[in-house]
Amino acid sequence: MEDFLFFEIAIVIVTAGLVSFIARLLKQPLIIAYIATGLLVGPAIFGFTGSSDVFSMLSQIGIAFLLFLVGLHLNWRNIKDVGKIAFFAGLGQVLFSSLAGFTISRLLGYGITEGAFIALAFAFSSTIIIVKLLSDKEDLERFYGRISVGILIVQDLIAMLALLGISAFNSGVGSIGEVIGLSVIKLVCVVVALWLIAKFILPHVFKTAARNTELLFIVAIAWCFALASGLTFLGFGIETGALLAGISLAGSGFHREIESRIKPLRDFFLILFFIVLGTQLSFDAFSSSVVQIIAFSSFILIGNPIIVIFVLRVFGYHPRTGFLVGVTMAQVSEFSFILLATGIASGLVQVQTLSIATMVAMITITISSYLIKYNEYLYERIEPIFRWLEQVPDKASERAERPVPRVLMFGYHNMGHSILPAIEKLKQEYLIVDFDPAVIDDLEAEARPHMYGDMANRDFLSYIGAEHAKLVVSTIPDMSANQDLIEYLIMRRSKAAIVVTVKTANDAQKMYQLGATFVIVPSLMGGELFAQMLKQKQLKKSSWQASAKVQKNTLKSS
Repeated sequence: MEDFLFFEIAIVIVTAGLVSFIARLLKQPLIIAYIATGLLVGPAIFGFTGSSDVFSMLSQIGIAFLLFLVGLHLNWRNIKDVGKIAFFAGLGQVLFSSLAGFTISRLLGYGITEGAFIALAFAFSSTIIIVKLLSDKEDLERFYGRISVGILIVQDLIAMLALLGISAFNSGVGSIGEVIGLSVIKLVCVVVALWLIAKFILPHVFKTAARNTELLFIVAIAWCFALASGLTFLGFGIETGALLAGISLAGSGFHREIESRIKPLRDFFLILFFIVLGTQLSFDAFSSSVVQIIAFSSFILIGNPIIVIFVLRVFGYHPRTGFLVGVTMAQVSEFSFILLATGIASGLVQVQTLSIATMVAMITITISSYLIKYNEYLYERIEPIFRWLEQVPDKASERAERPVPRVLMFGYHNMGHSILPAIEKLKQEYLIVDFDPAVIDDLEAEARPHMYGDMANRDFLSYIGAEHAKLVVSTIPDMSANQDLIEYLIMRRSKAAIVVTVKTANDAQKMYQLGATFVIVPSLMGGELFAQMLKQKQLKKSSWQASAKVQKNTLKSS
């Protein structure tokens, strides 16, 4: 039996390696390769995976590792930054997506109860898929990435409350309101207890464990599994426990070492998760329910992003942010299957519905992988569609009343905050531009010159007179937006020193080729160091060009 199980695992891993190699040659997302592997080895084609329970359990371990590492990145400051908008946007998205999904279900002939189950199930997005893709793009720490993760956390909490409510309805033990109320109380108690443990106990435990990297590794895994399994006894899922375990260590100072050691384990077990998803594909289900599958898939891929764009716009966020967040939500969640399975067990949902949901999940996961990978490229192509939402001020009525800034800074979060004191010492007219309403509120309270807007919007750049500035600094590491900024300034024959920020040395070389005067690479130069340079160079473009020449030589040799 053991030899046969090893043989199964060997076939799956070898097949995954071959398919992934081909996918990489074709420049396709590896997630697609893993799902295709599941289709090949699953019952739909060759049927090599007889031990499905074993593979499902291994995939659960991958989920736990993934969310544990996500939690390590969610320090309390980041949660505070996006907590409010994530909460309200998450609630709004689930509400409007559920209403739209229910309407579609009814039009397709489903009953009220079954339609409600389907609508709620398809309102949630996949934490696993989104976090994996954002992590691959190194976008988890970007503003839209943090909002996306925040919305996912809200969705997961709503899904858990829904599951608890359905369980209460089935068991007849207390009312749904009582069970949900008790669950909220339990969650609050868990968070408070974890905060106390993270503050007074974990620092001492991990400080001792950190003396030996191997001990640190096993203690971190033990903490993850202890909390993930422990919270299941309180009615929460493994996902919640693993996420909270990571959050509790986010400020410990050891999270980078823990992450570097657990990441390879996470990647291996997550591969099995996506393969298991692929094994659930059924061609019979697709042929018999093609209309329902296409309708629900279209709604999730198009409707959900549109809903997110408008919800975020209501709270003052730029359409660009709404689009980037919205396309991350364009797939079915793992909670969707749990909700539908619960409905089937209760006799409220037909078994065929779960097969339809599986096909919808595969379609939306596949397409959303491309949407997330090329999200900024796609927004550039369809940006005119959302231009009416950007609300660029009227140039004729306002521009004459406002002085043209000699220093422009795009993006205030993190690096911008460090640079601002040096800009103020220049004693020149300056303007801070950001499209995060929370940042705008802070700047308003501090009475600093500011404006809400997007540097990728050429109408907005024209309105603020960006081409007349002497120094333009972008602290936003967005390649496409920085490219738009540079192209606009060159097109308008600006004489400004153009300073942009990128993620890598390779990106820096591309920015120099496009015409940037100087490029900041955060891994090589932080905000404080750039502020010191700013004091020396000030607004002299020739001084920045001299420093850029030195940096270019450094980048070539590295």
